[in-house]
Amino acid sequence: MKKPLSVAPRALELGRQVLDIEAAAVRALSIRLDDTFVAALDVILRCDGRVIVSGMGKSGHIARKIAATMSSTGTPAYFVHPGEASHGDLGMVAGEDVFIALSYSGESQELMAIVPIVKRLGAKLISMTGNPASSLAKVSDVHLNAAVDKEACPMGLAPTASTTASLALGDALAVALLDAKGFNAENFARSHPGGSLGRRLLTLVGDLMRVGERIPKVREDAMLGAALMEMSRKGVGMTAIVDENDTVQGIYTDGDLRRTLEKKLDFSATPVRGVMSANPHCIGPDSLAAEAVQLMEQYNINQMLVVNGQHQLVGALSMHDLLHAKVI
Repeated sequence: MKKPLSVAPRALELGRQVLDIEAAAVRALSIRLDDTFVAALDVILRCDGRVIVSGMGKSGHIARKIAATMSSTGTPAYFVHPGEASHGDLGMVAGEDVFIALSYSGESQELMAIVPIVKRLGAKLISMTGNPASSLAKVSDVHLNAAVDKEACPMGLAPTASTTASLALGDALAVALLDAKGFNAENFARSHPGGSLGRRLLTLVGDLMRVGERIPKVREDAMLGAALMEMSRKGVGMTAIVDENDTVQGIYTDGDLRRTLEKKLDFSATPVRGVMSANPHCIGPDSLAAEAVQLMEQYNINQMLVVNGQHQLVGALSMHDLLHAKVI
């Protein structure tokens, strides 16, 4: 059933109000951030085990997201449901771990039921609440104040601004840990191998290049006709020109062919070295495939020769190879 159009102005007003309230909550949290944040960071950095994040209800959903973000940014973490923890899952917690408990009231019965056992195990306890005087805050090794002035819910009942603030505070912790550990884009890609970022940051030229008989190449004393035959057989749109040691002397591409046709040369009597492009752009097999993409785009070329440290030909790479591998 369609809603009457009369709700539109009210809906827009309420939507903007919610976003303003939640944005203000995060800004206030930023201003209030103090040395307790650094203390929490230090506790986690000194942790010899893993980080366990827990919370009930909406706080549980935020806790699960915080654990996922930490895990993907270099801090092994997992979520434990406090209710399930009371029925056996607390066995996943060890004395060398750090336990992060989320409860806006700081009085969640399910959390408070397991906190004494967490403390008895010797695990460090970091709490994130909206009440520094709460039971949970008082027994914590470090308490992070995630209080908000008000919820974005018009009735002030549904957790909205408070969950946004807690999520933002968790993200702040994860990013600060990332920076402190020197976690970089390559590390990130290793935990995301199935995504496009992983392909860009983990795939090497050597993984994609054409090798052996698939490499188009002719000797520098070959005639132009032989070079064209090699280009046709290998289907890469170019051929490498090499000396007797396979050292690259030049490249002959489809573009060179178009320019040669304009000169109306005798293909059977013209040495390819006379019409090749000398000093072609080359890349090493241990370079990232993403670097090859960057160079091809920079120099407006569709193929690259792959060479070793002695500038000997070891492979060939085309834009089609990179597209097929979904590097671009």
